[in-house]
Amino acid sequence: MDQRFGDYQNEIYLNGLFGTPPELPMSFAGLEQRAEAALPPSLWSYVAGGAGDEHTQRANAEAFHRWGLVPRMMVGAARRDLSVDLFGMRLPSPLFMAPVGVIGLCAQDGHGDLATARAAARTGVPMIASTLTVDPMEQVAAEFGDTPGLFQLYTPTDRDLAESLVRRAEAAGFRGIVVTLDTWVTGWRPRDLATANFPQLRGHCLANYTSDPVFRARLAKAPEEDPQAAVLEWTGIFGNPLTWDDLPWLRSLTQLPIVLKGLCHPEDVRRARDGGVDGVYCSNHGGRQANGGLPALDALPDVVEAADGLPVLFDSGVRTGADVVKALALGATAVGVGRPYAYGLALDGADGIVHVLRSLLAETDLIMAVDGYPTLADLRAEGALRRL
Repeated sequence: MDQRFGDYQNEIYLNGLFGTPPELPMSFAGLEQRAEAALPPSLWSYVAGGAGDEHTQRANAEAFHRWGLVPRMMVGAARRDLSVDLFGMRLPSPLFMAPVGVIGLCAQDGHGDLATARAAARTGVPMIASTLTVDPMEQVAAEFGDTPGLFQLYTPTDRDLAESLVRRAEAAGFRGIVVTLDTWVTGWRPRDLATANFPQLRGHCLANYTSDPVFRARLAKAPEEDPQAAVLEWTGIFGNPLTWDDLPWLRSLTQLPIVLKGLCHPEDVRRARDGGVDGVYCSNHGGRQANGGLPALDALPDVVEAADGLPVLFDSGVRTGADVVKALALGATAVGVGRPYAYGLALDGADGIVHVLRSLLAETDLIMAVDGYPTLADLRAEGALRRL
């Protein structure tokens, strides 16, 4: 696919000739600063914060600075091909939007999941929709257009409910199930604790539960006049501390590709591969769940080696196109972005997300052009990336 993502900068410069500079920031720092002013303090702390003193969150981003791309000249990189094959899908780029459980709340109209899906349709960048959405998954999937989407599953303790959520995702047209493993219990998050704010306990982002027939059947046993019944029911079934013994059951739920999210140890990757998963997802939840851990980028090379050809999705700490390039060079099949698109959404809805995604893709494309890497295969060749 010949997608000239770098042409986004030409649009910006040409608009400037007519007195129209970009309305949104061009850097992550600028997005972050503006988003903090746009979001309520309790929601800002939830989106921007991490676990503990946030050392791991910072380390995720800083890890990219320890790698450098080696420029190659006179290779004819006038045309670049960033396309990837993933689970039988041909995608125009390796970028995807990682699941963000409160993305629905980040939009000014309170329907950020729908705005994110619309941005996916406009850019060709897939969205992994969270279990925790403001609008039901069926309505989110209806906005994808021709862009495929995946569904992220927080596996409940009720197996019938888990099966119902997966079946609904299949029927809605999602193209894969991403099972998050590191959030069966909430990590220690001082920023959220300081505001005593946990959105789901206030009834937010539970639409996939309250619209589910299995959950509603459970809810029918609660007193009808209790406004907190759904929240109380949700807290009792949300987190399932899965073990490897559960993998055959997970595999039996669907014919869709299954990806296990949160794998950073090679032995876990090998067990997942041997257990029949279709892909692995190297991530430490952006540093939101556990402090003191290894930066996800440092785990990526060993994960790729252990995956032995299985697709490897990656996120945690991705802020720029340069970060995307480095993760790809280290072997990631596709690279996820989280907070940057959440900030774009907070500032200008779907248009804000489109701006962020196009900026990331433009920088990725232009780095590959300037440094002489016309394809992802070239980028992954031995010697392309060196540790600083």
